[in-house]
Amino acid sequence: MDKLDLADRRLLRLLQGNAALSLAELADQVNLTTTPCWKRLKRLEDRGIIKQRVALLDGKKLGLSFTAFVQVKTSNHSEQWYNTFVNTVAGFVEVMEFYRMAGEFDYMMKVVVEDMAAFDLFYKKLVTSVKELSNVTSTFAMEPLKYTTALPV
Repeated sequence: MDKLDLADRRLLRLLQGNAALSLAELADQVNLTTTPCWKRLKRLEDRGIIKQRVALLDGKKLGLSFTAFVQVKTSNHSEQWYNTFVNTVAGFVEVMEFYRMAGEFDYMMKVVVEDMAAFDLFYKKLVTSVKELSNVTSTFAMEPLKYTTALPV
């Protein structure tokens, strides 16, 4: 796989900051003409480095300011249970991030909802939809201190 050069890295940093920049703006900021810049972007997309371009929304302004981190333990580690669990949780729109973990808990998810009442509904949906959970522990964010989607390229 080709290494990323400085221009590729600069393009990626620029796009992570503002995916709405025009091709001309991007090309200008990396000292390229538009055609070579477009070819670089196309190559980065074809390689899957740029997965998609999205708009980041302000959850607080949308009434979605309650963030919970839910940790799950299970005693069932069969492939069938795993597949069912992953497919079920992946279908919950409240789950923003979902990880299989090493350590004390088997899985962790970041859940964003309106308030504690909405979280309680989510929690009930989780524990009734998924069987064989031996421990579900939740912690709640008081204040976001850092949030970024930008990777350190």
